[in-house]
Amino acid sequence: MPSASQWRHYPQTYRYEAARCRECGTVHFPPRLVCRQCGTREFETFNLKRTGKVLSHTVIRTPGDAYTGQAPFAVGVVEMDDGVRLTAQIADISFDELKIGMPVRLEFRRMFAEGEGGVLHYGFKAVPVR
Repeated sequence: MPSASQWRHYPQTYRYEAARCRECGTVHFPPRLVCRQCGTREFETFNLKRTGKVLSHTVIRTPGDAYTGQAPFAVGVVEMDDGVRLTAQIADISFDELKIGMPVRLEFRRMFAEGEGGVLHYGFKAVPVR
């Protein structure tokens, strides 16, 4: 059974939902209660674009327990086309092909299995746009 913290993150993890400030238009991902630009508490929910570009990347060779068996894998900072920056695993590309500025799109995929019961966790991964 998913933890309470997972349930709270479902809108961002499963629907790519962000919050846009109704006062100044600043986009917050994940959503927050108070706008970091103007201090208002009025937001509208919208879905992020699923395309962007790689700003930075690295290769993880010694992962945390949940990702044991998946190493090595690439992780990067991706700037989405609507300006939001996020950290995501980069999949479906060899490390020597991975480049700064490379166009990517987010895909919903399995991330890892948890515990003895093998509870599956899903999230977004960045894959190259070809």
